[in-house]
Amino acid sequence: MKYSILVISAFLFARQSTCSDAFTPKPSFTTKLSRRGVATTAVEVPTKPIEGMKPGTSGLRKKVEVWQAVDDSNKNYLENFIQSLLDTAVAKNDGKQLETIIVAGDGRYYNKEAIQIICRILAGNGVKDVYIPKGGIMSTPAVSAAIRLREGGKPQGGIVLTASHNPGGPGEDFGIKYNEGFGQPAGEDFTDALWERSLEIKSFKTVEGFGDIDLDAPVGTTYQLTDESKVTIIDPFEEYLTTLKDCFDFDALKQFSKRPGFSILYDGMHGAGGPFARRVLIEELGLPESSLMRCDPRPDFGKCHPDPNLTYASDLVTKMGLNLDGSSNESVDAAALPTLGAANDGDGDRNLIAGASCFVTPSDSLALICDNWEAIPHFSKAGGPKGVARSMPSSAALDVVAEARNIPCFSTPTGWKFFGNLMSSKEMFGKRDYTPFLCGEESFGTGSDHIREKDGLWAVLAWMSILMKANEATDASAPLISIKDIVTRHWAKYGRHFYCRYDYEAVDSGAANKMMDLIREQFVSGDLSNVKDDGSGIKLIAAEEFGYTDPVDGSETSKQGLILSFEYANGDTARVVFRLSGTGSAGATIRMYLEKYEKDTANHGEAAPNMLKSLADRAIGLVQMRELTEREEPTVIT
Repeated sequence: MKYSILVISAFLFARQSTCSDAFTPKPSFTTKLSRRGVATTAVEVPTKPIEGMKPGTSGLRKKVEVWQAVDDSNKNYLENFIQSLLDTAVAKNDGKQLETIIVAGDGRYYNKEAIQIICRILAGNGVKDVYIPKGGIMSTPAVSAAIRLREGGKPQGGIVLTASHNPGGPGEDFGIKYNEGFGQPAGEDFTDALWERSLEIKSFKTVEGFGDIDLDAPVGTTYQLTDESKVTIIDPFEEYLTTLKDCFDFDALKQFSKRPGFSILYDGMHGAGGPFARRVLIEELGLPESSLMRCDPRPDFGKCHPDPNLTYASDLVTKMGLNLDGSSNESVDAAALPTLGAANDGDGDRNLIAGASCFVTPSDSLALICDNWEAIPHFSKAGGPKGVARSMPSSAALDVVAEARNIPCFSTPTGWKFFGNLMSSKEMFGKRDYTPFLCGEESFGTGSDHIREKDGLWAVLAWMSILMKANEATDASAPLISIKDIVTRHWAKYGRHFYCRYDYEAVDSGAANKMMDLIREQFVSGDLSNVKDDGSGIKLIAAEEFGYTDPVDGSETSKQGLILSFEYANGDTARVVFRLSGTGSAGATIRMYLEKYEKDTANHGEAAPNMLKSLADRAIGLVQMRELTEREEPTVIT
């Protein structure tokens, strides 16, 4: 394509960017592009509905070839979804077209091509301003921050191209989610309406007559697609960095980072969080480049699975002196290990936290942040959190702390959108203000009300702040109080909630649903006195299906997990939760969550998978997991 280019304010140059400088803001430029000799034209293209566009807990995820419409049966798949999304957004905006939308992705395969198509559709529909981060890559937390803060909250929504922690590349996953005007993931009312719209769509609007936008153009470059619509390349870091600086004392953290004995190892898993880790940890806090691993985004995530758990972040886990079950590797000298280890997922919203020879489960991490809120300025300047919440499958470690601290605590279905209502109770609904707010999920998600998404880097800075506070009185020549010290003291005070999760991935959907129906029929609705003893001494004492009535807007959500409650021969209680995950792109993922509370400090050092093995065996036998799924072992244990 040939273009005539009018440069308004500066010399515009193009070059091939490296992974590190692709995100470096440049001086502001303004350009106007039009195809030489050809006027851009808005057109309406006939199409047909395609089934299966029902978003899950966080957007719609499919194999990338579905989005690319490799098969003619999926022709216009991306276009249909985006048009349906826009139509839904317009309907919720009293019939008025949205004026400003952010489009960004986690950098996975097909990210750049999809952005080009989406921009044409937005222009064809008359969206006035489209913001794209330099390079097209932006973490999900940063998108939420930009929606809330950019130009006083001008953006009315964000289209986020991500399949989160799922693999990327040819044959792997691609996804799209939508964040609404307060930066929060679209609720079920929106996603249900989008799905219904996708089943009746007859056409989509787009623009013809121009080529691709240069996503690597300098920050401030503006492309005028039509008389009404333009695209602006924005700094991906600006608003996110502003909100992090509001949450934490960057000056104090920078000084603590220089302290002898302190070091950090951050694994970006080749996802969108890597450049943000470099911007914050290296450029702002002054940590050495050796603090980072795999922080250059790649379309296939370096052929790794970008899920920050004990299995897929195994390189980091090993470097932190841990075995792959999370237990300490006793052959490693803990004094030679990094003080803090962390990993983020593909779009930068999840986190794994570890200390030297100490894995911190996500549920424990949430409870410890709650109990140490004085260390985090976002909470301390307000006198502590005004509300906390966890997803129902997460352990009750948070509940124990919240009760002791007299903080309102909520248990919600899985999905960050359920936390959004609580965070925005006053902002959106004029009801009780629960901010500052802390929340998290067992699936390696932690965050607060600074944005409306979980935030991996926020969790890392929270743990740096906790370490800094714990070592206020530690002499510079003395060893630091470690994460392991902090965790073990916490268990001694509150007891330990042994916890782990078994994932059975890509199970036949029919078999998975059959197993869930068995649990409902035999245990939730059945007579538990008929349940046979297997000799383990672990007795099934109750069964229920979790449903949720939102305390803010009154909406009801059903079938959010099946809970089996058990009692050991010594009277100890435990529970196992079964649910089907909505984050996969093919088949079904069965998640089995195991939890047992232990007050006796003599048992606190046991590895969770070992402590919970007999409970897992009991539950697997009851629900006929092996017989119905033909799976002998879980895909992943975390």
